[in-house]
Amino acid sequence: MMTNPKEIRLSRWWMGGVASAAAACFTQPLDTIKVHQQTQQVSKLSVVRLTMNVIKRDGFLALNHGLTAAVLRQLTYSTTRFAVYEVSKEHIAKPGEKIPFYQKVGIAAVGGIIGGFIGTPADLINVRMQNDIKLPVERRRNYRHVFDGLWRVYKEEGFRQLFSGASTATGRSVFMTIGQLSFYDHFKTLLLGVDFQDNLTTHFLASLAAGGVATTLTQPIDVIKTRTMNAKPGEYKNMWHVITHTAKLGPTGFFKGYVLRFIRLAPHTILTFVFYEQLRLNFGIVTFS
Repeated sequence: MMTNPKEIRLSRWWMGGVASAAAACFTQPLDTIKVHQQTQQVSKLSVVRLTMNVIKRDGFLALNHGLTAAVLRQLTYSTTRFAVYEVSKEHIAKPGEKIPFYQKVGIAAVGGIIGGFIGTPADLINVRMQNDIKLPVERRRNYRHVFDGLWRVYKEEGFRQLFSGASTATGRSVFMTIGQLSFYDHFKTLLLGVDFQDNLTTHFLASLAAGGVATTLTQPIDVIKTRTMNAKPGEYKNMWHVITHTAKLGPTGFFKGYVLRFIRLAPHTILTFVFYEQLRLNFGIVTFS
């Protein structure tokens, strides 16, 4: 007996980047405070105190410092990793077919490698702009926006400096993409398998769980990446120097800002996938299984 084919909406290559950029507009203040917390060598100030210090010194809008860089980063980094992940899935299996979890992890890792490297320059400017506001006025870089920052780094420090921290950014991107994309996909598949529908509730629950996994996987390398990108030329001899310098704080030094980062990353992950799924459901490619 023939059954009616089931309509499926597939995402388009650009949707992940647009969804991530939109999410960044809501979570940038939390990301700014996270950078401040991670770059403290002696952790004395609480999250609330750090936030109040920023507002008192530079005003409420300073919490969004670096937003242009954050948006450009998502439009480069997240567009790439989502595109690689979704296009690869379409080549591995037909629409509606399940693929093994290890294959999801594998293609997420590849997408993370490519996306992390491509997004490094914008990520570098984002970290610097966020950290700039805690420096004395005479020591601030004062990038007007992301493109001003990219040009000044190229002009003053050389092209290679644009990719400072690329190794840690790429490593972090691999774990982030695995934690977000493959685990979100897996959690969503599990929920749909127990009579959940392809709706906002499912997207919220799956993305919340994926946000927790992604935070845990990436926190240590995120701390190292932040310190590397914010360092002055010659401050650290190599990556091992950054690691040992951070290790002086003890094991918890690698998890500085964990709670804040989860508070920031969970909403960012949720908003990203909620926006992404709405784009897919409303503007995705229609096919049938």
